[in-house]
Amino acid sequence: MSELFLPTLHTFAMNNIFTGSMGLFRFRAEPKVVMATAKEVDFEQSSIYCEYWHGLYCYEKSSMEGEKTFPMTEEGRLEMKCWLEEHIPVSGEEPQRGL
Repeated sequence: MSELFLPTLHTFAMNNIFTGSMGLFRFRAEPKVVMATAKEVDFEQSSIYCEYWHGLYCYEKSSMEGEKTFPMTEEGRLEMKCWLEEHIPVSGEEPQRGL
């Protein structure tokens, strides 16, 4: 299995939504950015909301199977990656459903 890609923390701090997939596993990560000043992100107050689903269709046409919010830190980004990888089915297995 190839490695699941997540962008850098800076990408999320710039308020960019990221969608990704691996086979039929799909996910969407949306930052909730709180600004400390006009140019500085308050990382302690900011977070990344992540959802996943399995299937052929895009986010708008799919039912989410799981969701979780992570702190906007490098540790939170890595935790999100591990959480997502837990829900990628091994070849030949049915996807894990539910939270």
